[in-house]
Amino acid sequence: MTPGTVRIERAPDGVWVIAPDDAPSVLDDAAGIDVAVLEVLGGHLSWSVLADHPVPVAVLDDVASAQNWVWAVFGEEVALAVAAGSGRGVTVEPARPRVAAGARRLAYAHWAARWWPASTIDAIPPLDEGLLHGEIATLVEECDLLVDGDDAVVPTGPALADRPRRADDYALAAGAAVATLPSTLVLARGTTGSDWRRYPPGLVDASERAVSWEVVRAAGNTTVRVSVVAAPGLSEPVPAHVRPHALIGTASGTADVALQLSGDAWSGESAAPPGSESGVSVDVYLPGFGVTGHADDGGPEARERVRALVRRRLRRASETAPDDGPDAPLLAEIAAAASDSDF
Repeated sequence: MTPGTVRIERAPDGVWVIAPDDAPSVLDDAAGIDVAVLEVLGGHLSWSVLADHPVPVAVLDDVASAQNWVWAVFGEEVALAVAAGSGRGVTVEPARPRVAAGARRLAYAHWAARWWPASTIDAIPPLDEGLLHGEIATLVEECDLLVDGDDAVVPTGPALADRPRRADDYALAAGAAVATLPSTLVLARGTTGSDWRRYPPGLVDASERAVSWEVVRAAGNTTVRVSVVAAPGLSEPVPAHVRPHALIGTASGTADVALQLSGDAWSGESAAPPGSESGVSVDVYLPGFGVTGHADDGGPEARERVRALVRRRLRRASETAPDDGPDAPLLAEIAAAASDSDF
């Protein structure tokens, strides 16, 4: 199909799909960390925040309800093809361009609330939740023709993190190992990142250098120590049910470590599993939260693409020229860019 066109087809489970080529949908086995989803009347819309084209995928479980907005977002030709039950290479011409752009912007704002990679180590400032929630509320009103379910409700509640500290207040050097006594032998150590899908936002610094570990031998015992840089501005008390764990793995065994927050870092230690002298893997996670998926959906390369997007948006947000395009920075991004020099 050519750009700006979609196909309309019925999926095996009975839902209807309106989709451009090579675009993510809620029917995929695992959603990537770049996927923005919006719950709408009769179904869901989804976009990749990394894609240049603005045309979403629509998965419809109630076509009659969805037809209230399909014409606005995709155009009358697509709405007629949906009514007919099929179509390929159907041209997308939104009848309400502002509604279509607003829906995409609202989905992006919800995405940013979940996946924004705030990091003291990488100098990516967090978004102000008050500004972000306020803009989501405005966008929900502008998109009342289609938005539905949880996405029609403005997020509220206290953030895990308080106001962010400056980078020069940051007490834990990235990748630094826990101090060891002279009688302690360090057998192995390393630094890595974490899978953002395994815990909620606001707990852990999003950098690929946020997790450090070391295997030490002292008094006849071998121990693994883990230190994880906390999300910018996170401070105690943190409720027990949102305290992360670290799953330490080797080829021969695993150990699960509950982490405790002290200052700017989560830390914990455990008896080393067999084979740890050769190095370990460390998986930071919150018990009962999220799902594991393919590395391509949320691994280091995918995370770096998201960081690159965020840095581009922050640079754009720092420009003084007026920017009212459909992908213009959110108010929270503008505020974050303004605070970047102090972060």
